[in-house]
Amino acid sequence: MTAPAAPRRIAILGAESTGKSTLAGALARRYGTLWVPEYLREFVDVHGRVPHEDDQPGIARTQLAREDAMAAQPAARGFLFCDTTPLMTAVYSRIYWGRVPPALLALEAAHDYALTLVAAPDLPWVPDGLMRDSDEVRQRVHAQLVAVLAARGIPYVLVEGELEERVARVEVLLDTC
Repeated sequence: MTAPAAPRRIAILGAESTGKSTLAGALARRYGTLWVPEYLREFVDVHGRVPHEDDQPGIARTQLAREDAMAAQPAARGFLFCDTTPLMTAVYSRIYWGRVPPALLALEAAHDYALTLVAAPDLPWVPDGLMRDSDEVRQRVHAQLVAVLAARGIPYVLVEGELEERVARVEVLLDTC
């Protein structure tokens, strides 16, 4: 008996309040598989604060470790939807501190996903306390993300519109890859 194939990892990136978690959950349900929640949200809830610069590499490592753990689960079939990656953590480091720690740069450079989706900042911006600054910051983060993807030569697909439109767009992509 052969071991089941590892799921293809799908990166879902985007600024705050762009529907990444909602999309990841909807896609996981649609494909009968798992998704990896964004660890940053848990970090903020547990610590009662936003991260400091020196927290960033640990946040990225934890995100990857959780991704690896979920990929090993028998319920991860076909695809594993990853609500953010270390690349996104590095984007936030650039925005807030103007630099990326070397350990985080290495994690960012290892971005290796079957497909990279970018959630467009076209949904209404909703504040949620500690994690969301403003729509202006959201737009700046989106621009930085797209610039980093271009600089690294990472192809991506921008997903726009309401959830149903986004899911339908991704279904077409996944059914052809």
